[in-house]
Amino acid sequence: MIDAHAHLTDARFADDLDDVLERAAAAGVARVLTCGEDLASSERAADLAASSSLVRAAVGVHPHRAQGFDDRAVARLRELLRRRGVVGVGEIGMDLSGRSAPREAQERAFREQLRLAADAGVPVTVHVRDAGAVAREIIDLGPPVRGHVHCYSEGPMEVDAWVSRGFHVSFSGTVTFPRSDALRAAARRVPLDRLLVETDAPYLAPQPMRGRRNEPAFIAATYAVLAGERGLEPAALAAQVERNARELFGSRW
Repeated sequence: MIDAHAHLTDARFADDLDDVLERAAAAGVARVLTCGEDLASSERAADLAASSSLVRAAVGVHPHRAQGFDDRAVARLRELLRRRGVVGVGEIGMDLSGRSAPREAQERAFREQLRLAADAGVPVTVHVRDAGAVAREIIDLGPPVRGHVHCYSEGPMEVDAWVSRGFHVSFSGTVTFPRSDALRAAARRVPLDRLLVETDAPYLAPQPMRGRRNEPAFIAATYAVLAGERGLEPAALAAQVERNARELFGSRW
């Protein structure tokens, strides 16, 4: 199994990250993509990817941290993209839920980081909350990019809008929640070769572990639910998702 999005540099993993990675490997996790949220966490993500064969990193500034994004941040992210084990730009995107940076700051950071990814020839990991149409418009107006929408939260009908733009769609533990019928319908709609699976650890533990700190080892529960929705065995789904990740991230993966 692969975990297409996590935050292993989060402070909640500070005391036992080695154990977390050991449990992930024991559970059958072959790769974890850990994503930056700002420059400091992007630096740590790059360091972790360089030191662990289990981990790859994306570097970027999250919309929550977009205030003050400047040319210095772009330059440092460009440097980090040259590091071994760094495979993409993320977590970037748009969040209009009211709990993020001002919209103007978010849009500037998103546009600049899309351009950075295009220049580097790497995919993007996109955060979208209450902002699907806006995020897609910004992507349409920028240079061509590939990537994936992480922790998909829109409905089934918006899946096609992402797939038609060349994006993969990633589902987290939220797809296992009892009231997530719309998410499960969306997961059935995604073409099988565009589907990814993630934890978003330490957030959003799947239903059997709900309320606990999430970690990559828990991802098997999400694979099981998605496999059932797609009429596949979990091992077959895992093999397909691994192929999808390799196709998206290429030789860096």
